[in-house]
Amino acid sequence: MGRIWKVGDNINTDLIIPGRYNVTTDHAQLAKYCLYEAYPEFSQGVQPGDILMGGHNFGCGSSREHAPTAILANQVKVVIARSFARIFYRNAVNIGLPVLVCEDAVLNSEAGQELDVNLETGEIRNLTTGQTFQAEPLDPFVARIVAAGGIINYIEANNGQLVY
Repeated sequence: MGRIWKVGDNINTDLIIPGRYNVTTDHAQLAKYCLYEAYPEFSQGVQPGDILMGGHNFGCGSSREHAPTAILANQVKVVIARSFARIFYRNAVNIGLPVLVCEDAVLNSEAGQELDVNLETGEIRNLTTGQTFQAEPLDPFVARIVAAGGIINYIEANNGQLVY
């Protein structure tokens, strides 16, 4: 269960982690400046388990893995969007950040509402409105990578093998 932080369409990686703050791999610093220029209240108010919700083409722009890392460093449970830029989606999976596509949930939910998200089934329940939505569930292989905390942890746990 978590509170929604909602952003619009075409949130690019420069908005997620502005270039001038993208000079470190320190997760605490990345977390501090996540969405800093567009939504300065985000990193100060986000709580572990909160949910980031976006419109179309979330994570477009450059292919920096710092963007999903900054979100994950804020202990966001999941990013739900109408659609994702392909490179952001892949980077998110690679670092263990769950991402779900669910247009209905985005269109029918507002910032500050509470959601309960089942990552295994893709079911999203808006506890504020009582509505239930069905996201495209993660592919089982992708779900195993996310559950392991990212692709490196997954490979290490499988003795250096990429087990499908």
